[in-house]
Amino acid sequence: MKPRLPRTLAARLTLILVVGLLLAHGLSFGLLFYERYVTATAMMLSNLEQDVATSVALLDRLPADERGRWIDRLQRRTYRYLLDAGQAGDAPLSERAQRVTTLIAGVVGERFAVRANTTSTRPERYQVHLNLSDGAPLTIEVTPSVMPIAQWLPFVLVAQVVLLLACAWIAVRLATRPLAKLADAAASMRPGSDAARLPEGGPTEVAQAVAAFNALQDRIAQHLKERLQILAAISHDLQTPITRLRLRVDAMDDVPERAKLLGDLTEMQHLVRDGVAYARSVDGAMEPALRLDLHAFLDSLVCDYQDTGKAVTLAETAAVAVTTRPQALRRVLVNLVDNAIKYAGSAEVAVDDEDGAVTIHVRDRGPGIPAEELGAVLHPFYRLEASRNRDTGGTGLGLAIAQQLAAALGGALVLRNREGGGLEAGLRLPC
Repeated sequence: MKPRLPRTLAARLTLILVVGLLLAHGLSFGLLFYERYVTATAMMLSNLEQDVATSVALLDRLPADERGRWIDRLQRRTYRYLLDAGQAGDAPLSERAQRVTTLIAGVVGERFAVRANTTSTRPERYQVHLNLSDGAPLTIEVTPSVMPIAQWLPFVLVAQVVLLLACAWIAVRLATRPLAKLADAAASMRPGSDAARLPEGGPTEVAQAVAAFNALQDRIAQHLKERLQILAAISHDLQTPITRLRLRVDAMDDVPERAKLLGDLTEMQHLVRDGVAYARSVDGAMEPALRLDLHAFLDSLVCDYQDTGKAVTLAETAAVAVTTRPQALRRVLVNLVDNAIKYAGSAEVAVDDEDGAVTIHVRDRGPGIPAEELGAVLHPFYRLEASRNRDTGGTGLGLAIAQQLAAALGGALVLRNREGGGLEAGLRLPC
């Protein structure tokens, strides 16, 4: 099974650094203990070579009744002397024990017959036996061990690990914070909005990436502005010849072609008007944001429709305050309500307040939209071939305008079909 790596760059960098530092620290710790083991072995062999010959000669010349008083003085950390035959053992000698036995045999001389046996393997302990000149037995018991560790050393090692982890975390933060800011800036880009430029500082690579992003943001804004200006200019300039054509058609005799021409001109007027509205919808981001009572705002909007005899109702909602651009919000809701009235004859407005955001719902009981085309109808100039087409005066820009204004408000527009028939448009806004 393929191992799963963390999804975020910060987590992956932290994992790599922490594992690498811990392995390096563990290797250093292991090498330290190996060095202490080698040093302890070398010191023990050196001490044996210098000390055993003197100690054995001293004990050999002392009277038997005085040897006991010298035993404790001759004892060392890794070996001691016993005035007895020692313990029996049949475990094989290790390579180190054989080296020690050979060393002792060499320093005491050929007149002392030396033999050795292992009495314990864990911990390692072995005894070297010989007889003094008077026949008394003497045993050298060797217990190899590394140099003892200072009590403060484990705390120092833990402190080093903590320091390494802290440095790794700081390094990862410094490396990934510019990327996070870059991602946030990219996610916050909105059509027509003047997004704040990122400061071009920090390491060279980060500064270059930020400069490239700022340049890209400027080019996109300029490109979008030019295209919208072209659309607005064409739509605006078309109004004059369309008006002249309409006047000329109105002056024509009442013939069948006259009605067809009037229908085509009306359709062109709708298209031009919606084109201008779509081009101007980008200005929604330029309006200053205000704090408003959403219930009172929606109640005023619904009452305006009811005063003109439109079947628009407002569901009971709690008092919710939002910071938004009122004119842009009104244009979005007017488009959605007009859409519902056009294709269903009525509309219902409701509000949900949850998860730190507010969703305004505009519901109808019209024919709805095929599920596979719910996303496509938000694109400019997209028309359904069924009920929502040019025969009803649609140009395919109403929902596109609402979608663009919703993005300028920092929200999102979502369409879904209702159970039992009809369409629900949900405008989600931050509080």
